[in-house]
Amino acid sequence: MIDDKSALAIIPARAGSKRIPNKNIKKFSGKPLIVHTIEHALAASYIDRVIVDTDSEDIAEIVRENGAEVPFFRPANLAQDTSLVIDNIIYTLNKLKEDESYNPTHVIILQTTSPLREVEDIDKCWDLMQRSNATTVLTVCSTHPRLYHLTEDNDIVLVNGTEADSTNIQDWPSRYILNGCFVYIIETNSLLKERRVITKKTKAIICDKWRSVDLDLPEDWELAELLYQNKEMLTNRIKKSCN
Repeated sequence: MIDDKSALAIIPARAGSKRIPNKNIKKFSGKPLIVHTIEHALAASYIDRVIVDTDSEDIAEIVRENGAEVPFFRPANLAQDTSLVIDNIIYTLNKLKEDESYNPTHVIILQTTSPLREVEDIDKCWDLMQRSNATTVLTVCSTHPRLYHLTEDNDIVLVNGTEADSTNIQDWPSRYILNGCFVYIIETNSLLKERRVITKKTKAIICDKWRSVDLDLPEDWELAELLYQNKEMLTNRIKKSCN
């Protein structure tokens, strides 16, 4: 606890994964994917506890071997393909309060699918949370300013402007998308009251676009491993090109 604030890191890790089988415990650059996120959480000094929300004994065994907790398992009704992360977070918070009288002031949600996250990303979000009136701080990355969708007939439709607007990217305001997300930090009271992660007072930290790979498809995994294995070189080259 720091300045009467306590932060609980929750790492959701359901066993089922159709697109990438056993995703959470599959080896990513030499160690189970989930271990990367556990290490990120344990490295943040302001995080009091690191809990993995899972329904799998296999995942739990790896979690405990790597320094995080699995105090209880996710119930079957919250471990379906249609289950919402927010419902599991609320279940975890309520059970911890009931079983242990543990009631953290902040929840930090870290998805296992962002192995290119850095501890610095969590630090920046925590710092913004402390010096602002935000009830949620999350991470984003830049994206193309013109956004389209396709109709059932494959007609392309611009949804955030008109085709008469300038095609010069510099003339458009910057646009951002949620990047996985690397990090969600939410004030517990606001999360429980609003029953959502993106609360009414949400602010964002911008992260590198090249690191914002969300592991959903096999090609995401292959790309992320290449980036991860070369991240020091890429970081140096990008910094050099900006000077």
